[in-house]
Amino acid sequence: MAALVASSILALITLFLISESWPFLSDVGVLRLLSDEEWAPKGDVFGLAPMLVSSVLLTIGALLLTTPFSIGFAVYCSFYSRKHIAAGLLRLVDISAGIPTVIYGFWGLVVVVPIINSIAPPGASILAGILVLSLMIFPTITVITQAAIEAVPKTYIYASTALGVGRAATIRHIVFRQARAGVLAAMTLGAARAIGETIVVLMVCGNVVQMPSSFFDPVRTLTANIALEMQYAMGLHQAALYATGLTVLMVVALLVLLSGLYAQRQAREDS
Repeated sequence: MAALVASSILALITLFLISESWPFLSDVGVLRLLSDEEWAPKGDVFGLAPMLVSSVLLTIGALLLTTPFSIGFAVYCSFYSRKHIAAGLLRLVDISAGIPTVIYGFWGLVVVVPIINSIAPPGASILAGILVLSLMIFPTITVITQAAIEAVPKTYIYASTALGVGRAATIRHIVFRQARAGVLAAMTLGAARAIGETIVVLMVCGNVVQMPSSFFDPVRTLTANIALEMQYAMGLHQAALYATGLTVLMVVALLVLLSGLYAQRQAREDS
């Protein structure tokens, strides 16, 4: 029943976004929406390409930066740290997961942006967004990865140790092989949180609609675009913003679908 209710809510949200964005999609078309590089509502020009590329770059950058640290942290807590130290570290990670995103954004605005500005003005940039988002999604990826590692049957580890296999080799060839689906799920959830984040990117990314040519360029993401313009949008402009929300939903759905397909393939291979 709970799964049915959750699925129904998601389906209703999707239908609502499609319904509200349909006037724009039928008039302008999906191809122009995703390929045009200019966003000028006053001139009825609505191109999401720069914001879509910026959102994807931010997500990929944060994921690539965070995942190695998250995996290393989870491995340390599970295999190298003493139990009371690991428990304390994991508790700190749990606490950091509950910090409001506006706090991360404020920290990025007063610390990260000025540092980047001293290197390459204006400071508010895609790089600042990657650094702050990396810190923000670290707890999500770490907690799920650590849970996936702990779920590996202890008998596999004991058997490997009994055969004389070293700890590092056991982790690499036994633990990671069994936990890879969970690690992938952690990365997927981290990516979904990063691409759906609004406040942080509003505060540290500069909010300039342009196709990024370097990591020091200010950019605007899809979610920031909705937050900035929905309050006063009307007509075709409002429908374009609903289409923007639909685009975010489709990107997240694609991430989850690809993750699920990979997990199923790995399960078939292991069986």
